[in-house]
Amino acid sequence: MATVKEYSVEEKLASVLRLQKIDSKLDGIQVLKGELPMEVKDLEDEIEGLNTRQSHIENEMKGIQDFVASKKNAIKEAEALIKKYEKQQDNVKNNREFEAITKEMEMQALEIKLAEKHIKDANEEIKEKSRVLEVAKKAVADKEANLKHKKGELEKIIAETDKEEKAFRKESEDAKAKVDPRLLQAYEKIRKNYRNGLAVVTVERDSCGGCFNAIPPQRQAEIRQHKKIIVCEHCGRILVDNDLEATVTI
Repeated sequence: MATVKEYSVEEKLASVLRLQKIDSKLDGIQVLKGELPMEVKDLEDEIEGLNTRQSHIENEMKGIQDFVASKKNAIKEAEALIKKYEKQQDNVKNNREFEAITKEMEMQALEIKLAEKHIKDANEEIKEKSRVLEVAKKAVADKEANLKHKKGELEKIIAETDKEEKAFRKESEDAKAKVDPRLLQAYEKIRKNYRNGLAVVTVERDSCGGCFNAIPPQRQAEIRQHKKIIVCEHCGRILVDNDLEATVTI
């Protein structure tokens, strides 16, 4: 039966320190990209929203234009009726018929005035929506230009770092396989707690390299002995000494 090798504390610390160094390289690439991926996504979402708004405005304008066309047709119909009634007035037999026709002509004249008012109001609304539409189009054009610039920057960084990033990602996966499972779990949990992703730090000037709080001399002596895994009492990061740090390379 094959025996499972037991790793010493020093070997465990070295393996997790190596993983930290690799992951820090990956973090550096992400820092190089900065906020660009998020900015590109936000701009794409904004442009999509503006395009949707633009479509809504255009549909509303089309509806108003159809309304104006219907009112213009109503005016034509009213004018045709007035001409018809004018001819009928020439052939009336009595005052009663004349007054009835006159009243119909007045009604059609009122319909024309009302339709003209509706057309005027609708045209004012179209002007306002046209103004809003132009603002929306300009906003889209500006954001598309900005998006193109941001994408160009991001694509340039990706092109320059893609090969290196892929290599480090593979190294990271290989390194994880060599870290004690319980230590790996703790490492990943600590990394998530800090924006800089540092879970393993060295002792610098008698202080934690992560939170810079002082570490007592006795504690530092224990760290140098590599007999047990020691974490910072203040930030929880895994502590290693400079000698071990110098021996671990990637």
